[in-house]
Amino acid sequence: MSHLQGCLCPQHLLQGLVSQGQRDNQRELHQVSIMSALMDGVYEGEMTLAELFAKGDFGLGTFNELDGELIAFDGEAYQLRSDGSARPATGNQKTPYAVVTFFEPQLTLYVDSPVTRQALHHDIDAQIGSANVFCAIRIDGQFNHVRTRTVERQAPPFIPFTKAVEQQPLFDFAHAAGTLVGFRSPDFIQGIGVAGYHEHFITEQRHGGGHVIDFHLQHGSVQFGIISRLVVHFPTGEDFKHANLTPAFLDRDIRRVEQSS
Repeated sequence: MSHLQGCLCPQHLLQGLVSQGQRDNQRELHQVSIMSALMDGVYEGEMTLAELFAKGDFGLGTFNELDGELIAFDGEAYQLRSDGSARPATGNQKTPYAVVTFFEPQLTLYVDSPVTRQALHHDIDAQIGSANVFCAIRIDGQFNHVRTRTVERQAPPFIPFTKAVEQQPLFDFAHAAGTLVGFRSPDFIQGIGVAGYHEHFITEQRHGGGHVIDFHLQHGSVQFGIISRLVVHFPTGEDFKHANLTPAFLDRDIRRVEQSS
């Protein structure tokens, strides 16, 4: 049974994108660097948040030296720190990895009974109707529980991401209102981006949040929109040029760090 109310069948959702006549740049995904570079310790980027948000004002990522998680929506951007705090991000901060878009949801659905992360993802998958489609997602509501992590700031020489997450702080938000921003990406993008669901959370009071490991939603709204184009901005630094971007266990390692608890 679906937990989403007012559901639209998948074929109608996809066909509706054409009839809405939206500009292409409203359905573009702009990405700084690639996930396999971050996995190999490429933690210094050249693009500032001011430059990034000219390409999209809704999304997530991290900051140079892995100094916190980035979440952006409604014209606001926050840095979610490893001490559990949240603070407004500034335009001169730089990112080694981020994904943004100008969010134009095609569908808003409502959750009126408690649902787990896994069950809600299943419902969203059913609405989209294809495993090969990119989707931007926003959830606003009351959460019974959200578990997040934020990797501690790193110092050179940088260790691989799999090592950096071993000492990551975990945070549990109970009975918290807040906003979740995320993307759902096809399996074929693994290594370029993150396959499956990648989500960040911030509390309604903007006091804390982080990279989402798990959540249980009490009630709220779910907005999502299909992405039709991916633009990747590759780094130009020497660390990227010499990084190992095709390690033997890339898929396993990305799934492990994304869901690490």
